[in-house]
Amino acid sequence: MMTNRFTVGVFQDVAWARAGLAALLKAGLVADSLTIAGHDEPEVAALIDAVLGPGADRLDLSGVGPVVIRGPLLRVLQGTDETLPRLGLAGTMRRAGFQPHDARIYEMLIGRGGILVAVHSEPRAADALAVLLSYGGGNAAIGAWSGRV
Repeated sequence: MMTNRFTVGVFQDVAWARAGLAALLKAGLVADSLTIAGHDEPEVAALIDAVLGPGADRLDLSGVGPVVIRGPLLRVLQGTDETLPRLGLAGTMRRAGFQPHDARIYEMLIGRGGILVAVHSEPRAADALAVLLSYGGGNAAIGAWSGRV
């Protein structure tokens, strides 16, 4: 399994993200595989704390502005050069298997108040995609997935 493969979707707000995250956990995906990101607002930070525990990072991302984020996608996007704040999602999502145009869409949706949820679980990528789509995860996609549906 390649370590940089994720399934990503963006929910329209915290309420939709909360329902989608609960469904992902109910489907057996573990909290350690989840990444949550959104505008640096108390409601988003509270969601991250509730699902993933305290300790979210706060970054000022190019193309989005101040965000709060926690999970394995952050480590992949940061890489060893820590250019994520400067390059934003459009400049770093290729590290997670997504094309720059996909990342620009994610930036735009987060910029409009959306909550990005990523699942790091290639063996269950199709399951994660189905849940994200079923619960309103817009533009849900599997980045450079090598499996079959």
